[in-house]
Amino acid sequence: MFEHTKVAEQAILVHLYLSQDSASEDLNELVMLVASAGVQNKAVITASRNSIDAKFFLGSGKAAELAQAVAELQADLIIFNHALSPAQTRNLERLCQCRVIDRTSLILDIFAQRARSYEGKLQVELAQLKHLASRLVRGWDNIERQKGGIGLRGPGETRLETDRRLLRERITVLKLRLSKVSQQREQGRKARQQAEVPVVSLVGYTNAGKSTLFNRLTQADVYAADQLFATLDPTLRQIQLAEFGDLVLADTVGFIRHLPHDLVAAFKSTLQESRDADLQLHVIDCADERLDDNIRQVQLVLEEIDAAEVPQLKVFNKIDQNQQPARIEYNEQLQPVAVWLSARTGEGMELLRQAIRQRLSVDFIRLTLILPPELSVWRSRLHQLCAVQQEQFTEQGEAVLKLALHRTEWARLLKQSDGLLQNYLQAAV
Repeated sequence: MFEHTKVAEQAILVHLYLSQDSASEDLNELVMLVASAGVQNKAVITASRNSIDAKFFLGSGKAAELAQAVAELQADLIIFNHALSPAQTRNLERLCQCRVIDRTSLILDIFAQRARSYEGKLQVELAQLKHLASRLVRGWDNIERQKGGIGLRGPGETRLETDRRLLRERITVLKLRLSKVSQQREQGRKARQQAEVPVVSLVGYTNAGKSTLFNRLTQADVYAADQLFATLDPTLRQIQLAEFGDLVLADTVGFIRHLPHDLVAAFKSTLQESRDADLQLHVIDCADERLDDNIRQVQLVLEEIDAAEVPQLKVFNKIDQNQQPARIEYNEQLQPVAVWLSARTGEGMELLRQAIRQRLSVDFIRLTLILPPELSVWRSRLHQLCAVQQEQFTEQGEAVLKLALHRTEWARLLKQSDGLLQNYLQAAV
């Protein structure tokens, strides 16, 4: 038999065109996924069928062709761009004498490679074990299977039952650990809510340029590359937006077609940053020919995690690839709904900052404070918040400050000063 645990590096890709499947997975995307996994693409085999073959998924004739290609190319892995049943996987492995995985297993493997944080690793392992538990099969001979009847169970049944028990125990441990990590993350989220700092979350299809945009806005050094799922773990940074104040920017994992359900479930605590955000920046690759479909796929995942109702600003990235001008699009209420920019070149970034300010400024207020010299500490605090738009001094040394800041920020300042600042408020617009 083939070595089931051998590290696969050279693969044959398989894509089946189904006549009734009008939204079939894109074969080019499979090639990109394989490249992201670090696997060498030896060949691509395609077929067209009206229905799925119950035994081999793609039919006995095509399966035989696949087995021949494996022998000729000496491939050690077959990757299907579809979801396979455990029986289909087992039948194909026996026929081709090499390991067979489906699209879900490939995505799970990429996530396992990309996870860096403790929480991310736990989430990926949990998703992998749940997927494995549903298809725990081995490449053993029939004599090792259950023969039926008391005293007639073979060693294969014993091993499978042992593995199932170990899987259940490990899944239970992972869930407990994730529960503790989720509680810690929830405490941090509540602390930000109590501090009333607005949260802006980046969402979008994988490889749309979220991490590059995140780096531009925060001057951070988050890993970004032209590949699917370049980054996995969520990253949060506090930034100051001129004429607005502090806000938290959250970069989350990218979405993809047919994202494994176990992964969505496992990453719900991570994706909750998107659900609880004050504003979502939906980053879109405007140079991708599948633009509209990518937008729909992202919305489906947002609906699944109950984040579809969060206010959203579309960010059409990569205008440098199709010569689009940088611009802001407005709705009938003169609110920004879309920004066109290039995160790579920086073109249009100031337009994005302007649009974020406008979208978050529904509760944005402008006021004037006249502070005496002895309250210079509050004057410094307002400058730190980037809330001072204009400043003048009277002959008595009083500072006349024209401010623009979020209502929540002003409420927090009043609370911190025990209402003292209210006494120096001249006017509000």
